[in-house]
Amino acid sequence: MGAVPPGRAGADGRDNVVGDPRQETFSEPQGAGTTSSTIGRRDFLRYTGMGAVMLGGASALAACSSSSSSAPSTSSPAAAAGKPKMGGTLHAGLTGGTGSDTVDAHRGVDNVDFARIIALYDPLIGYDLNAQNKLRLAESITPNSKATVWTVRLRPGVTFHNGKPLTAEDVIYSLTRIVKNNYGGASSLASVDIKNLKALDSRTVEIPCHTPYATLPDAMTGYYYYMGIVPVGYDPTHPVGTGPFKFQSFTPGQQSTFARNDHYWDTGDGPYVDTLVITDYPDETSQVNAFVSGQADVVNLLSATSIPQVQANGNILTADGGGMTPFTMRVDKPPFNDPKVRQAFRLICNRPQMKELVFGGRGTLGNDIFSPFDPSIDHSIPQRTQDIAQAKSLLKSAGQEGLTVQLVTADIAQGTLKVAQVFAQQAASAGVTVNLRQVTSTEFYGNNYLKWVFAQDYWYYSKYLPQVAQATLPNSPFNETHWDDPAYNKLYNQAVATVDETARTAIAHEMQAIDHSIGGYIIPYFPPTIDGYAKKVNGVVPTKAGLSLGSYNFKAMWLA
Repeated sequence: MGAVPPGRAGADGRDNVVGDPRQETFSEPQGAGTTSSTIGRRDFLRYTGMGAVMLGGASALAACSSSSSSAPSTSSPAAAAGKPKMGGTLHAGLTGGTGSDTVDAHRGVDNVDFARIIALYDPLIGYDLNAQNKLRLAESITPNSKATVWTVRLRPGVTFHNGKPLTAEDVIYSLTRIVKNNYGGASSLASVDIKNLKALDSRTVEIPCHTPYATLPDAMTGYYYYMGIVPVGYDPTHPVGTGPFKFQSFTPGQQSTFARNDHYWDTGDGPYVDTLVITDYPDETSQVNAFVSGQADVVNLLSATSIPQVQANGNILTADGGGMTPFTMRVDKPPFNDPKVRQAFRLICNRPQMKELVFGGRGTLGNDIFSPFDPSIDHSIPQRTQDIAQAKSLLKSAGQEGLTVQLVTADIAQGTLKVAQVFAQQAASAGVTVNLRQVTSTEFYGNNYLKWVFAQDYWYYSKYLPQVAQATLPNSPFNETHWDDPAYNKLYNQAVATVDETARTAIAHEMQAIDHSIGGYIIPYFPPTIDGYAKKVNGVVPTKAGLSLGSYNFKAMWLA
């Protein structure tokens, strides 16, 4: 997921990680619980697009006040088609909804939930189309010199759908609600001293932390779809937010309807349509049929095979996002407890061939390090290429010639089944037999999730250190590779407590070198997001953040 997926978590407390957003309870700086995280990965990740990118570190934020980075977006992708028009009804046909769908700002689970949440609510911090920091309801976010206290200044003149002005008390209420109920965004607030949040005035919130937490804004932005600000006394059965659309009706697993917020604070780019209707479709076939028949104006998360049919009736939007569908190797179980075997399996991959066969060349080449758009990524690390001779040599040295393994795969994301088949074919050339075990998505994210020895997964885009917190620490909630490297853990502790961005980046580079050399992930590529939209729909643009339809930016869309 998350991307992870969204940060939800439980931890065993083994490491006492500084700034670690994954503790079990919340009497101290702790994150979400095991039950919450299990629900998230089982039900959420199968369907979600890959998305969210996070704000830069303390030094960057200190300069973020009323600068251009914090201003509402004024770019209008629809301009090329003429001046945006007001009015009409936009029908969004999305896959991934269930009978457990919600409109609660903090309890989203599946892909359609997040589309609704983005329409109804705003976070303090978000991201722009280039996956760079973008302040939203916050006008500025600044740390003290040690990043133990953060100060949030809210934009003036923002009102909720019911006319109530946005205040500091609403922010305190929202963050406290997330933590006390162990909702998905709780892990982002793990080191926050939630009991001592303070309103300095009606527009200023002081956020104290139990430890130095230089990456707090990164974590909050990464899981922004869990961080919507709601008014004090919020009732999720009658949802009120500050977002571009107001709630009208909702039937879980079927359809939801929203009306334009005529008093939306961010007037730079919509909202334009009078009504937004989001309809849940059970699968891609019914979704594409709805598009072809005109019942749906925009559709999400298509496979490459749907492109010709959709393109014949409209337009295709392809975005090269930073989410990932990695192969996961448990480093605590044979044969992957030997780093030589892990290295060999990475060398087996013909990455360009995988990308070509699965996505027709679309997407971004991977190098076994996640978070490709994070400025802290060390691009000087050599790109790994296929080397069958070296793979064979490593396997022989490890005593694993003629190795046979089982790869657990499921239709959890675009391309996962096909790339599993491609990997099995490539492995044969190194004398490795890969037996595919295809399971349902429900089984994949069921009781054996995080126990598979060799499998795949699906993660949202996240910046590097927040992704580490979710996936590659001993008490990470989704440590699917069972990675536990003392040197790596120590570097992470140092990094999240380091305010200076240059110094923090240097530490991250050391961690990435470990990821690349002996880690438990194979990341051959970062898959594209493919969506469709009708010819009458304008204002649809791609985003590097990876969520479908420009991160479900319905407010910028208008009908010709």
